[in-house]
Amino acid sequence: MEKSLFPAWVDKLFKFITTQTLTDLINGTTNPLTYLHRTMLRKEYSPTLRWGSLSTLNTAVSADVVSMNSSLPLKKRDSIKKADGEIPKIGMKIPLDENTMNELNILLAVGGQENEVVRKLFADSKKCITGVWERLEYMFLQALSTGYILVADDDNPGLGIRVNFNHPAKNKFGVSAKWSDSAAKPIDDIDRVIEAARPFGNVIRHILMDKQTWNKFKVNQQVREQYAFYRDFVGSNIPPVQSVDKANEFLQATYGIMIMIVDRQVMVEKDGKQKSVKPWADNAVVFLTDTNVGTLTYGRLAEETFPSKSVDYQKLDDFILVSKYHTNDPIKEYTSSQAIVLPVINNIDSIYILDCEEATASTDTQTEGDAAYLYKTVSYTKASVIAAINLAVGTTKAKSTNLDATLAKYIDELSAEQVLVFEANIVASA
Repeated sequence: MEKSLFPAWVDKLFKFITTQTLTDLINGTTNPLTYLHRTMLRKEYSPTLRWGSLSTLNTAVSADVVSMNSSLPLKKRDSIKKADGEIPKIGMKIPLDENTMNELNILLAVGGQENEVVRKLFADSKKCITGVWERLEYMFLQALSTGYILVADDDNPGLGIRVNFNHPAKNKFGVSAKWSDSAAKPIDDIDRVIEAARPFGNVIRHILMDKQTWNKFKVNQQVREQYAFYRDFVGSNIPPVQSVDKANEFLQATYGIMIMIVDRQVMVEKDGKQKSVKPWADNAVVFLTDTNVGTLTYGRLAEETFPSKSVDYQKLDDFILVSKYHTNDPIKEYTSSQAIVLPVINNIDSIYILDCEEATASTDTQTEGDAAYLYKTVSYTKASVIAAINLAVGTTKAKSTNLDATLAKYIDELSAEQVLVFEANIVASA
């Protein structure tokens, strides 16, 4: 590893080009890609190179009325859960091959081609910076839509990693009917999640979904009818909702919520083969009380503490270290980027996830009117199914007079935590 083969140009422009690249990317003037992790996470330095995710069950409890000269009653302190681990290192490097370096030598010899020299010599700086941001966006969107980060070996030349933020089962929901079905009731499903969050002091303000889910939502009959009613539309031929902005007018006025569309692909490369991957989980509808959901936790690289005298460095965005150097046999000029950084989701207890295609109970074929109920292809007594539903929801919701189809709807509406209670209490038919 040696100094760059173009030291005069690197000394003169490396810092400016790197800083200008960052400015252009932030302002969006030269790159149309969006980075939600930059707007929804705050940067936080970790001197120990470890990340921590705190979640507080922060329920507001009213104070008691007491008489004068009386002691104050004790209230229990909010419970705190923590997940933590080591921050992973991410990075990449791109070489200028011999052909490109020969082209640069010709341009320098001819003269008058400074702009082209700069473009060829420093083009990889932008790629290396955006490469770090693309990986962070991938990890963040996956974490927000699933509750964990999973970087598999087949999508990454290095080691695969898994980071679990311990998303609570009580905050995961299915739907009474798949949103792809004409009988789906998306507004009812959304209202159910909003009401489930309310007793814990969580007021839902934002709903995130991908474009495919939005396309199901906007043409749904219930959505169209309620939107038409809001718009004082008269007639039988109800059109679909024209845009997200129009939907948000209705949802903000009716429920105090707004939809955000996550339409993002990330390009990954392994062994020279590139492919486009979608970081947002299929069918995930995420409910947030606030768009500030966590931290971009970063640490200090060892190479910052022990820099090589044969390498030119530039630091940007607080955590990305960009380097330029060359090697021999064969001769190559490299640009690289590296960072110790991780998107961390905090207050996971206030984030709710709805799977808009999860309606498992509705897929079983029932025989109405008998004493049995089929659940996941196994026959259970209908009486135990009714009792288990009521035990899971904590109230008398299911009745013996309900059709099997109604019971299926009740089961599909349970949270993941309630499903565990339900399944633990159903009794198989003899």
